[in-house]
Amino acid sequence: MYQAKIYLSLIPDYPGLSKKRKISLKCRYKALLKPTILTQCLFAYIVCCIMTFYYLREISVLLKKALANMPVVVLTGMRQSGKSTLLLNDSAFKDRNYISLDDFAHLEAAKKNPESLLNMKGPLTFDEAQRCPELLTAVKQAVDQQRVPGRFLLSGSANFALLKDISESLAGRAVYFQLHPFTRREIAGTINSEPFLSNFFKTLDISSSKEKSKPIENREIILGGMPSVCLSKESETQFWFKGYEQTYLERDIRSLSQVADLISFRYLLQLTSLRTGQILKLSELARDAKLNSVTASRYLGLLETSFVISRLLPYIANPSSRLIKSPKVYFSDSGLASYLNGYEDEDTTLSTPLKGALFETYIYQNLSAIIEACWPKAKLFFWGVQGRHEVDLIIAQGQETLAIEVKAASRWGNKDLSGLKAFLKSSPYCKAAILAYNGTTPARLDNRLWAIPLDMLLS
Repeated sequence: MYQAKIYLSLIPDYPGLSKKRKISLKCRYKALLKPTILTQCLFAYIVCCIMTFYYLREISVLLKKALANMPVVVLTGMRQSGKSTLLLNDSAFKDRNYISLDDFAHLEAAKKNPESLLNMKGPLTFDEAQRCPELLTAVKQAVDQQRVPGRFLLSGSANFALLKDISESLAGRAVYFQLHPFTRREIAGTINSEPFLSNFFKTLDISSSKEKSKPIENREIILGGMPSVCLSKESETQFWFKGYEQTYLERDIRSLSQVADLISFRYLLQLTSLRTGQILKLSELARDAKLNSVTASRYLGLLETSFVISRLLPYIANPSSRLIKSPKVYFSDSGLASYLNGYEDEDTTLSTPLKGALFETYIYQNLSAIIEACWPKAKLFFWGVQGRHEVDLIIAQGQETLAIEVKAASRWGNKDLSGLKAFLKSSPYCKAAILAYNGTTPARLDNRLWAIPLDMLLS
């Protein structure tokens, strides 16, 4: 009884955890307080099962639909973003044969005789499939002989579409999805409801959000969305990120390409983290990293192939010489960007000007995941006019758009609205412009202009 009460006090209190999820977990713990004949070992086993609660990922519904229609479905994403956990624990994939090419024996078998693995009965899941191009060639041949929906599910920590040999092998046979770091919706367990933004795009109504908004804390930005960090599995997060950086540099980069100078690559990685949320100026970045433009471009390509960064293209509806045409660069996880910028303690107070960039990175990674899983017809851009106006994020579906300016502060002024007003003036098909601020109350400011809390925006 005493031991059970101790475990009851350990109910997780993760950022954004919904009241419903907390009550559900507490009920499961309280069930252990009733008199029972369970042995201590069995009791410990039950508690262990509860403590390793699996968090559903929003992308799984889309993966299931794709498997019903396509012979090859590819799931990619950052290393340690939860791909293997999803494939092993989600009920939609439990009936599949799971083979990890991280296992040396499986990797050798796949290289020497891939057909032997493909002849297994039932649908197949290959994890870390990018490690064996020979297997992917065999998958291509198997699909050409017998095109069966859902036959192969491939996952990996590299962008298959950017790897030339692999993308050519799977051309016309595969559909690609990316598993992003955890969103606030996934942590809170509220993925069964429609995302606020997609509903707002259709209705321009904020009444569907019933819970009062709360400001997003610095802690959430610094933790980011990597499962081992944001789900509080690691007490000292700086050690986890340090190990992640070392593993990424020593294993992933060497497997993707020959990087002769890891010190220069590490320096460029850090310099890029300082530019998250900014226009990518390649020549300037190369100069600061003491690299030539060709090498810097190749290194950035490796960061993108391994999902550490992503480039956001500008929204250009009308040709104009003054529109910004260079992409913005974002780190895929605000926690990793925070660590590389020196914010190693989750209780650290973020300083300006990096605070705004890291908040914007966090919003970007959440919206990217929501659009990927729940709003596939929409695309994400940014907008800017050189030397004059800029809007952080533009969501476009067909001709219609939604403009979003991110502000980390809880207060705002007319100056913060200038970019949004300029975009509204130049874009007749913009349904609404949103100043997403870190406050608590939504407000309609004008005909197509809104102020909406960040918490509501990501709900």
